[in-house]
Amino acid sequence: MDKPSTLLVHFDKGSAAMANEIKADLEGSDVAAKVEAMKRAVMLLLNGETLPTLFITIVRYVLPSEDHTIQKLLLLYLEIIETNPKLRVSMIQRLSDTFYQIRASRVCSIALWILGEYSLSLSEVESAIATIKQCLGDLPFFTISEEGETTDSSKPAQLVVNSVTVSSRRPVVLADGTYATQSAATEAISTPSVTPGSLALTLNLRSLILSGDFFLAAVVACTLTKLVLRLEEVQPSKVEANKACTGALLVMTSILQLGLSSYLPQPIDNDSYDRIVLCVRLLCNTGDDVRRIWLQSCRQSFAKMLAEKQFRETEEMRAKAQISHAQPDDLIDFYHLKSRKGMSQLELEDEVQDDLKAATGGFTKETDDANRLNRILQLTGFGDPVYAEAFVTVHHYDIVLDVTIVNRTKETLQNLCLELATMGDLKLVDRPQNYTLAPESSKQVRANIKVSSTETGVIFGNIVYETSNVMERSVVVLNDIHIDIMDYISPATCADVTFRNMWAEFEWENKVAVNTVIQDEKKFLNHVIKSTNMKCLTPLSALDGECGYIAANLYAKSVFGEDALVNISIEKQVDGKLSGYIRIRSKTQGIALSLGDKITLKQKGGS
Repeated sequence: MDKPSTLLVHFDKGSAAMANEIKADLEGSDVAAKVEAMKRAVMLLLNGETLPTLFITIVRYVLPSEDHTIQKLLLLYLEIIETNPKLRVSMIQRLSDTFYQIRASRVCSIALWILGEYSLSLSEVESAIATIKQCLGDLPFFTISEEGETTDSSKPAQLVVNSVTVSSRRPVVLADGTYATQSAATEAISTPSVTPGSLALTLNLRSLILSGDFFLAAVVACTLTKLVLRLEEVQPSKVEANKACTGALLVMTSILQLGLSSYLPQPIDNDSYDRIVLCVRLLCNTGDDVRRIWLQSCRQSFAKMLAEKQFRETEEMRAKAQISHAQPDDLIDFYHLKSRKGMSQLELEDEVQDDLKAATGGFTKETDDANRLNRILQLTGFGDPVYAEAFVTVHHYDIVLDVTIVNRTKETLQNLCLELATMGDLKLVDRPQNYTLAPESSKQVRANIKVSSTETGVIFGNIVYETSNVMERSVVVLNDIHIDIMDYISPATCADVTFRNMWAEFEWENKVAVNTVIQDEKKFLNHVIKSTNMKCLTPLSALDGECGYIAANLYAKSVFGEDALVNISIEKQVDGKLSGYIRIRSKTQGIALSLGDKITLKQKGGS
């Protein structure tokens, strides 16, 4: 039976009760409690005055791949190694000792990157290489054996994993170098015959690679390349360094042989193939510049990313601290003691929603007189006998239309009715009523509309009335009212891992081609951010420089809890024009289509 993920807290002089409490939370089934316990343990670790000997190691047990808890913990583990050099040796040793227990591919990739970047001494490098080879098993992955000696799957004492045996249809070369006819040899992809108990503990990399995970195989190749390059610097014996290089090349060529064979469901992808071939060429002919890039630049980039992350968090905390939510002498507003005279039920509910938003830290849109004027829409022309204009107010899940109707004639209008209809996820709440409007007088009519999703909707309708001179009813057609999606979404932030997981999970995508008169990449990116009311997750340092190409991720969240993801990929052509695509993904179709329409309308630089 698979065990849950566990984080062990080892201590010498620290508080045993505190460590056991953290361990109990991390062994529980509550994902949020695991993450909070990890943060708490990190804070204890960094507090050197009270617990100087506390250090943390993550032990990865068999865990379903859809549980992202252990992946988040390992990323935090990575930050600890970078920010606490004194703990590096013990944490690398613990990770190397428990690496074979990892079962998820993404977690394996993170752990391999840690081993490749932070194994610095001779013993650490040799231990990391030995751990990877142990988890890969015997090589090559793609073996050739005689037909009469193929593994008998009926034997209960042995277990062959990921075995695919197919008769050869071409001359093959046996292990001793001799040729065999197609009827005398078979090709098999198999792992060594092992008992079921030991299989689940030792060959995690081999099992994942044989299942067709060539992205992980490329990570293995890159990790071995870094370790071999570092071994050449710390190993005084050139013979041992060359032996390790030869072993790494054997692993890479075995992976390429497996990926190019026709006996796996999916062949190796081009990106992984090119990456592994690059590693092979690099080990065969390494220059000083390439060595510096692989051994120094990667880690420097990661350290720079962590520094930028800490800077952003510090700036956000500083900005929040400077915001004055209330002055000491401000009056306390007791909602239940306020007068409700003249307030509709919708306005009362909206005040409660605003209070809850402010209390829970939710977003509240700032309104001023200029913005209020922008929300006044003209519904009829000045030459029509009845003039109408509407003031649109968005109350979270409701839309309120305050329609001003003016009788421009010298006659009394009888049975005047404002008839409205909706298109999209909008629902009209009130039934239309009839009014009598005196000559050259006006009347305020309110219409309430319910909103059920973040989708651009349309409100249309007519004004119908009767006069004493004309027996038939007159109709004035109203201009359509388009509900803007920007009223329902606000900028939000999320971790890069969370963004990638949502991007892979969400099924609705809207792809918009770039068509703009703007010729500067950064200016166009800022224009899209402003037009869509979204947050750019890509750090500013990644957008520095002039390369004629920009790729950035944007994120926003709606009042309904929906996530909106946008990826912008643009390139500057020779003639100076921008080309590329803007891809929008969400869990629901409405927000993807509405955002796409908004971007299409705004991307040319219009207001």
